[in-house]
Amino acid sequence: MEIIGEARNALEALAQIEQRQPDLLLLDVQMPGLNGFEMLRALPPTTHLPLVIFATGYDQYALAAFEANAISYLLKPINRERLGQAIERAYKLSLSEAQVEEERARWREVVHQATPLEQIVARKRDRFVLLPLEQIFFFRVEDGLLRAKTEAESYWTDYQINELETRLPHPPFFRAHRAVLVNLRKVKEIAPFDKNTYLLLMNDRAGSEIQVSARQAQKLRALLWG
Repeated sequence: MEIIGEARNALEALAQIEQRQPDLLLLDVQMPGLNGFEMLRALPPTTHLPLVIFATGYDQYALAAFEANAISYLLKPINRERLGQAIERAYKLSLSEAQVEEERARWREVVHQATPLEQIVARKRDRFVLLPLEQIFFFRVEDGLLRAKTEAESYWTDYQINELETRLPHPPFFRAHRAVLVNLRKVKEIAPFDKNTYLLLMNDRAGSEIQVSARQAQKLRALLWG
């Protein structure tokens, strides 16, 4: 076993995982800014997925989820013998690609059952950025990439818009049409548009305009005016 990297937080870990492509990840569930579940959900789709051994304090939800799915975890403070057993199990799994994929599927299930997203992992050039939801004005698909727009900046993300629609609080986030998810708290004006639809005028520096599709216009009326 060779230790090829250490990270102090989730953003550092994301960068190192993408760069070094480890076979095994020892991951703390409770971390500042972004927890271990959120970090795994933010891994780019093209990243080589490692086996994961979770470390956690007494977290009733996490322990129940790990045990129900036969996921490797270590309870803090970490016992050296338990650590050795967990690493030995990971090594045996690594000898079979089929077993590795089964293990990945199990931790994916645990991760995707975790609490809704409270912040977004985005990218600006070659660095990862953590965006609180209240800073995001809207998400828009541009040239096949999902971009997060703040008041004055644009970041690209590795999320899918359908995934965000199900994991972000609704309201304030609303699917204006198939390519845009908008934060209604950042809307400056709502103007009538063609055929009983609306145009959302955003409160960002660019004064962005977002058209609501005819299908979503009815949902918007029900949401805002009942």
